[in-house]
Amino acid sequence: MWNEIRKTFIAGLLTLAPITLTIYLFYLLFKFMDGILRSNVSQFLINHFGLNFFKSPVPGLGLITLLLLIFLTGSIARNYIGKKLFSLGDFIVTRIPLINRIYIAIREISEAVLSEKREVFKKAVLIEYPRKGLYSIAFFTQNTKGPIRQTIKQDIVSVFLPTAPNPTSGFLLFVPKKHVIDLEMSVEDAMKLVLSAGSIHLKDGRGINQLFSNKQKIKTEPDILSQNSEDPSR
Repeated sequence: MWNEIRKTFIAGLLTLAPITLTIYLFYLLFKFMDGILRSNVSQFLINHFGLNFFKSPVPGLGLITLLLLIFLTGSIARNYIGKKLFSLGDFIVTRIPLINRIYIAIREISEAVLSEKREVFKKAVLIEYPRKGLYSIAFFTQNTKGPIRQTIKQDIVSVFLPTAPNPTSGFLLFVPKKHVIDLEMSVEDAMKLVLSAGSIHLKDGRGINQLFSNKQKIKTEPDILSQNSEDPSR
């Protein structure tokens, strides 16, 4: 009886946990974004329009204002005059010591993450990490150029190695291209595998299984040839 109660309890927990945590995270995100402008907007409406109804902050007012502000800024930035104004502002800010370093770093990260023209993670790959013989899933970002390529003097690629089960942290690694193994797996499936700490079963096992079978085949054939050449009786 206790075994059945335990199984039923676990089934209910597994059913409720994903949706409950999802709703809670969206609630925290809503609360944070709404709190950025809610008090200021309420005070502005009271002082300039006499709307005493907003003495008690209205939930969602700050979020709606923030979304309208972002949309308005985007509309201005897309026309000719807006582009010139933002270019001028960008030029001024990038000339201010110390502030320019922070501004440029945030701008480049924002462009890399939010730009429609680029994908941060191009494909899922395998690399030997943390030592030879052990493999980790990583995500290819780009072919490395510039000072790093000139210093190492090899064909180097940049990969991001996420930590499991929290992929928001990880390591930026520069790996020789010949040591990077492409996976027949989408970035989404690879991310699911990382998030689950390897506990989920992928629908198609070709990605890793076929890869290692081909690699083993490639490795064993030269071994057989070398053994045949060393043994004179063969």
